[in-house]
Formats: sequence, C-alpha cells, structure tokens
Amino acid sequence: MNHYKSGFAAVIGRPNVGKSTLINALIGQKIAIMSDKPQTTRSRILCILTQEDAQVIFLDTPGVHKPKHKLGSHMAKATEGALHGVDVVVFVVDATEKMGAGEQYILKQLEKVRVPVLLAVNKIDLLRREETLPIIASYAKTYDFAGIVPISARAGENLAGLLDEIKKHLPEGPRYYPEDMVTDQPERLIIAELVREKALELTRDEIPHAVAVDIEEITTRAKGDVYVRAVIYVERESQKGIVIGARGALLRTIGARARADIETLLGAKVYLDLWVKTRRDWRNRESALREFGLSGDD
Repeated sequence: MNHYKSGFAAVIGRPNVGKSTLINALIGQKIAIMSDKPQTTRSRILCILTQEDAQVIFLDTPGVHKPKHKLGSHMAKATEGALHGVDVVVFVVDATEKMGAGEQYILKQLEKVRVPVLLAVNKIDLLRREETLPIIASYAKTYDFAGIVPISARAGENLAGLLDEIKKHLPEGPRYYPEDMVTDQPERLIIAELVREKALELTRDEIPHAVAVDIEEITTRAKGDVYVRAVIYVERESQKGIVIGARGALLRTIGARARADIETLLGAKVYLDLWVKTRRDWRNRESALREFGLSGDD
C-alpha cells in the first residue's frame, strides 16, 4: 500500500467531556465505557481504527483530575503516560462549559508535548453556532493548536472532519495491528467494564467510584451459550444494599442491561451470574487494584 499512514493518538480532557463516547463513535463499536459520571475511565484503553488509507490507534485516558486515593494516582499516571510516544494529541473540551481550572491545568501540561495538538470542541449539538464561536475563540488564544474541530460525539457530527485532521499528523507506516482487531483489552476486561457501566448508570451519586467488577468465570457451554460469573465490589455494606436494590430489583436491571451488551460483544446468548460483595477501602489497597487490573503495573 502506497502512502499508508499509521500512528497513535492520545485523547485527553477533564472528566465527563465525552472522550470515551468520541472514541466509540470513531471506532464504530463500544469499547470504552461511557457514563455521565466523571472519572469513568480508570486506565489507559487502546482502541484501533483500521481504514483503507490509515490505521489510527487511540489511547482513551482517564479524565485529568486531582488524585484522592491510590486508584486516582494510577489514573493520573495513565493519563500522563499517554502523552509520551504518540504522534498527535486530541484535547476534548465541552462546548457547553467555559474554560475552567481543569482545562487550564491540561493546557499547561500540553506545553511539554512535542507533537501536534488538536482541539475537539464537543457537544456542539447542544448549542447554536453563534454560541459555539466564542468558546472556540477563547481556546484559540491560549494555545497554538494544530487544528480546532467542532464536533458532537453523541450525534456523530463532524467526526469525519476530526478523523481527517488526525490522519494529517500521522507518519507513513505499516499497520501495527491486524485489520479486525479493535482493542488491546482482553475480552474479560471489556465484559467487566460493560457491567460496571450499567452499575454507574443505575446507582446513586455516592456509589460510582467505589464500584469495581471482577469476572470470575467465562465458560462456553455445550449449546454454544456463554456462562459469565461477575462480582460487583463496593467499599461499604450500605453501598452493597443500594446496588442490590429492594428485593434485588436494581441488581436484576443492571444484569439485564449488561447481558444485552455482552451478547452483542460475544455474538452469543449469555447467562450472567451477578453478585455483589464488599471489599473495604479497595481503592487504597494495591492488592485489590492489581486484582481488578487497575494498578497500572503492566
């Protein structure tokens, strides 16, 4: 293939600006967990888009925030590490919010970056055009961006334009990954993230960051269906009751929604055996972080 391009694009931004929604929309498949809760992504996730003219490897990173526990520190390291060794950085901001301390902190971090930085102004579907222009102008004054692209990840607006801008900054080279590979994440971890996503969607505000999911068993049975045993871990007994819900109603809803996504992922009928357990203060325990694949040691 002549002039084929391949390279790495780090996607960064403060929590809850739509980074994972953007990557899933570009890839065309749910790989990165999506939620309206901030700090949903906990580790660096590699997502691969292969096209006729280019292969783009996206690094979906945790939202930039001040760490409050060991898990938060690992999340911060994952974001910082993603900025090294990439060919282009995509800084995602929320068009519906003015530039704040979080964005200014990231802009300061970007001063150390020696690769092109694109600004993706997300959620433009929620504003009129004349409302978007001042937001774009305010960012244009603060940093010498290689390009500024207004988009709506959720509505799919102008994603092709953003992808074209990303490709401009990739070097020529071969494919790094097979054409049908869309992530470096093992199947077990993707399933755990799908379960966690549904738990985040359905639980109260005090629960989300205290939730981890461990997949204890995945077995393909004789009839071709798949048995999955998953445990949702929380930090306190009171949180356990919230996740289970009255007479187990909320846990059944979490299971039903997660099962539908897992069946799409696996292309098979799934029996999801879902449990809830308490692991006190797991976010500050290195052993628990390693067990849940969140330590960043790999």
